[in-house]
Amino acid sequence: QRLLKDIDQHLDQHPHLKNDHQLLQSIPGVGPVVSRYMTVMLRSRSFESAAQASAYIGLVPLHHQSGSSVRGPSSIGKNGNGNLRAKLYMAAVVAIQHNPTIRAFYRQLLKNGKAKKVALVAAMRKLVHICYGVLKHQQPFRVHAENRRCA
Repeated sequence: QRLLKDIDQHLDQHPHLKNDHQLLQSIPGVGPVVSRYMTVMLRSRSFESAAQASAYIGLVPLHHQSGSSVRGPSSIGKNGNGNLRAKLYMAAVVAIQHNPTIRAFYRQLLKNGKAKKVALVAAMRKLVHICYGVLKHQQPFRVHAENRRCA
């Protein structure tokens, strides 16, 4: 509890970090905990793209293939912060229920025949991309008109 209080005090002392923390919470599915983690992760390093941030966390698919005959199931990379991936997992579960953009994306993947776990990891990656975009443009999250129809 003391550590969380210290983190919150640190965020309060730096207006740009406090603003980032609040902007991230404008995304449905991202609460205070995930917002803290993402603020730290995205601001502690300089990423050139959202894909680079996703790869750093370890949310890139790894394909198991050798030649034309050996094809294993794909998995995600284990590099990056496992604790952050666990927080993003729960954030993605919430976002599938409450974020029209993530919900439409997830449903489209399921409709295309993807397994639920694969679609959920893709939703986690999409959530990181949205977080990156919100911080890059310093604008709160807005649902686009085409995603409102899917809600």
